[in-house]
Amino acid sequence: MANSELVTAADVRLMQGLAQRVTATRPDLVNGDATFGELAWSWGRGHARNGASWRRRLWFSGGDLVAWGWARLPRRVRLSDGSVKDVTGACLVYQVHPDHAGLVDEVIDWYDGTAADVERTVLASAADGFALERWAAHGYGTDPASLGDTGDWTQLNVRDLDDVERPALPAGYRFRTADEAGPEAAVQAHLDAWAPSTYTAEDYQGVRRTTGYRGDLHLLVEAPDGTMASSAIMWLDGVNGTVEFEPVGTHPGYRRLGLGRAVLLHGMRLARAAGARQATVACLGAPGHPQARGLYYGVGFRAFTRDAPLIMAGTAG
Repeated sequence: MANSELVTAADVRLMQGLAQRVTATRPDLVNGDATFGELAWSWGRGHARNGASWRRRLWFSGGDLVAWGWARLPRRVRLSDGSVKDVTGACLVYQVHPDHAGLVDEVIDWYDGTAADVERTVLASAADGFALERWAAHGYGTDPASLGDTGDWTQLNVRDLDDVERPALPAGYRFRTADEAGPEAAVQAHLDAWAPSTYTAEDYQGVRRTTGYRGDLHLLVEAPDGTMASSAIMWLDGVNGTVEFEPVGTHPGYRRLGLGRAVLLHGMRLARAAGARQATVACLGAPGHPQARGLYYGVGFRAFTRDAPLIMAGTAG
């Protein structure tokens, strides 16, 4: 059984449940934007602003969600610096349970029908050979923009939490949580790290309402002058004993002080105390984007799997 309409909070909870079931058996087949934490973060921060341009379809078997597609259609995006960006293509996030792999053809057909006239991109797992064959059979090829040293594909990194180094902050800096610092400080920390950004106070309220968000696992580093200089949100999956960092960022005026390293180590120790056995974090994987990758490798993460960005040209015009 399948159906198609706008993406709701209840849909995202179902999608997160499928992410947990796939993680339990074939974690390498979880698509990069379809993880437990990324789903909550993406929907929470964007549904109020972009939800009208989001379409989804769900496939069920025996009452369980076994596949879904989330198409993000063309839209206009306003950034925090006042600029406006027109997104002219469509992007698909999807997941198919490996026991129902054949449904990927139905996902592709639905996506092609939903965004037929525009350029269409999709992120599949590079480890999912069957799905990659089916996307190719439908005419999708490697996205040229993803190739080369500055490509925008992502890799997922992983490490266990058996032995986590104690974090060290510069003198006068201290760890805080979003629960302690409050919404305004949490939003400003994100804007400072990622400017220009689409993020707003309303977006943060959406994030807070998602399944898996915990204000005590939303970490900040406060500088001596009161600036929230670094931040990270952790998404704890109690079913699988994993924690996912998304996003992680540092104010440009406070970089190269070891704050990102400290907040990651502090977070992993908190996650371990909360029952997590493994941590994951994603980053751009192309050679021309070494900064985040180097940070994560420096605290014990290793590459686990990566996205395979695919594209189909549109027919409009």
